[in-house]
Amino acid sequence: MVTATQRERETYRVIVLGQDGKDVLVVPSGDRLTLPFVEIPRWQRVAENLTAAVRTDWGEEVICLFERDDLAGTDGIERHYQAAEHWCATGTPKAPTRWVPISALSDGSLTASDYLAIQRSIAQSDVEGRGSPAGPFTRLGWFKELRQWIEEVIEPLGLNLNGNFNQLNASPSFSLIRFETDGPALWFKSVGEPNQKEFPITCALAELFPGHVPSVLATRPEWNGWLTREASGNLLCDVQEKALWEKAAVAVAELQIESIDHGARILQAGTRDLGVNALSRMVKPFVETMTQLMELQTKVPPMVLDRKGLLLLGDRIETALEALNALGIPETLGHLDLNHGNIIVSPCRCAFLDWAEAYVGNPFFTFQYLLEFLRRTIGAHSPIETRLIASYCQKWERIVPRGAIEDALALSPLLAVFAYAAGSNAWQDEKSLQDPATAGYLRGLTRRMHREATALSERRSLCLH
Repeated sequence: MVTATQRERETYRVIVLGQDGKDVLVVPSGDRLTLPFVEIPRWQRVAENLTAAVRTDWGEEVICLFERDDLAGTDGIERHYQAAEHWCATGTPKAPTRWVPISALSDGSLTASDYLAIQRSIAQSDVEGRGSPAGPFTRLGWFKELRQWIEEVIEPLGLNLNGNFNQLNASPSFSLIRFETDGPALWFKSVGEPNQKEFPITCALAELFPGHVPSVLATRPEWNGWLTREASGNLLCDVQEKALWEKAAVAVAELQIESIDHGARILQAGTRDLGVNALSRMVKPFVETMTQLMELQTKVPPMVLDRKGLLLLGDRIETALEALNALGIPETLGHLDLNHGNIIVSPCRCAFLDWAEAYVGNPFFTFQYLLEFLRRTIGAHSPIETRLIASYCQKWERIVPRGAIEDALALSPLLAVFAYAAGSNAWQDEKSLQDPATAGYLRGLTRRMHREATALSERRSLCLH
């Protein structure tokens, strides 16, 4: 019987390679060898939790390289393997370990799946990583190279790395690491597809709006990577002070207003065009795709929207877009993923992170996303929500009539969901639509639009009587 605790944790076998790629760390077990293993929480950052577990359980500091989930044992169970590079010893392992030359291993000295995982990991880390399309972070030695580069960047600033770091994300083409120094901490981030555009977007925003994003100290274009100084403050998700939530709302408005005259430059950097004209062109094809997805739904509930209902939804979205366009609100920089974990707030400043989901379009969509996370955190219709709306709108009242702002707030619950759904490439990608989770998620967003469109229509009917 599988317990709840077991379902919440996942076991990884860790292939710890020596820095020269010739040795591997193993655990003697009778007349055979096994790989070190760790248990980490599911649904959380693998690299961050795995490196911490290896440090605690096995007394080793490692750098995650890549996962291998393509191997099963004789029992047919899929096994999770994490290839890692050894960095240094830090403590005492929970069981005796030893370094063994890879050339001395055989499929008789380990389980067949462990032996094959080691051989495949060696091939990927030693060959495929060098200029491989898979990405730069499969290669042994990349972390040492990164540290040397960072030291060169920060030496003129009078800073030095103190040796402490935390690897949060790791994959062949993605990396996120926090480095401590004898001054402020630094963050290195690198991105690959499908978020490769985050690199030029981040660089452009750091140049255009240095007061609203972390300061970029240097870039590594060949890795699509950049180094930033850590912004002071706390993540908004970790604070309860009403004043800091209000400050975040004001900072969103200030950034958006500041961006009004930079739309072309922001779009050139790779942001999505989600202006009214672009969204209007998406309505009919989006509705048609959702009609096909609804027809494929096999379980009820949740509700299946028929073609007639979806065509009505499309008409209501188009009407709402026309109404929004008539308000004359400038299109600005926006963030489709403006959650409270992407905002660092302090009494002096707010900094906004993770711009892979940047867009140019109506500013009130972004504010709607922030409101959603406030409601999930504190609850709907709270006094702080009223103050948040007032703080945000007060900034916009300097350039937009109050009536137009009120109308935009009324239209945003529907149109922000549509912009979020249509702004994703998933609904236009046949492969993504074949994934049941993606298809279900898009159907859920469409049902949300249907509820918001109905509520908007009912509010308008009340206003006419």
